This record gives sequence, C-alpha cells and structure tokens, in this order.
Amino acid sequence: MPLEIERKYLVDHQKWNSLEKPAGKRYRQGYLSTDENKTIRIRTTGAEAYLTIKGKSKGATRSEFEYEIPLAEATQMLDTLSESELSKTRYEIHYMGKLWEVDVFHDANAGLIVAEIELDNEDEKFELPDWILQEVTDDAKYYNSNLTSNPFSKWK
Repeated sequence: MPLEIERKYLVDHQKWNSLEKPAGKRYRQGYLSTDENKTIRIRTTGAEAYLTIKGKSKGATRSEFEYEIPLAEATQMLDTLSESELSKTRYEIHYMGKLWEVDVFHDANAGLIVAEIELDNEDEKFELPDWILQEVTDDAKYYNSNLTSNPFSKWK
C-alpha cells in the first residue's frame, strides 16, 4: 500500500515574503468525500489533474493513492460533484537536500501559509529552514479537507 509520510509547519510571513522563490502553481482542489477515515480529492493545476484518495492519518503517516485524470473530467467533477473546495498557490523549495512544498492559501483561507515535507520514515532527521515557525502535523484544523469547511478566516 502506498504511504505518505508528511509533516506540516506554519510559515513566518515576513521571512517567506523576503525569500527568493520560483514561480508557484495555482491549485484548485475539491473534495468528493471528507470524513475521519478517508478523503477523496480532485486537484487541478495548469493542464494537469489528479484524483487522490487518502486514508486516516496515524501520526505523520497515511495511505495515499493518486492518479492522473483528464483535465476536462476533473473540472466537471469539481463543478458538479465537489462538496467543498479551496484554492492555493504551491511553491517548491529545495532546502538542505529536501523538497519543501509551501502552500499560500487564497479566498477564505487567505493569510495562511503552510509548508509540508514528505519523508521516507517518521523518524527521519532533517533541518528546518529559518522561515518555519511551528509544527502543526497533528492539528487537524490545518488539513486541507478541513480548511474547506472551517476556513482560516473564521478562526479569529
């Protein structure tokens, strides 16, 4: 079974804004199903689209199945079947031999920036960039699926 081992962190806005970074990719992401045991997601970015099924998180690990699908079909699913959705711009940052994916959220989640790092195992050692603030891996409110029903703008 394919596994995703991922840790999430909040990002310091000031340091992030001053950082030189590559162009980001805009994502449209919608959910066909969200519950505590699984999420089924459709994501589009540019000319690419994916169907992703994720299992329940256990620590930083969960099962993940991802398949590329036709963009037109993904757009149709987002428009007609999605229960909820969000948009974000993702930046890929290489730091100390690791890939960090930094999501800058839009719309109802504007103001939230979350960095993710995928690991080979939960105990893997790595260095944190100076723009990282705090880990939020175990805080479910930062799961993208939960941000669609309880967006960042409503937390205050």
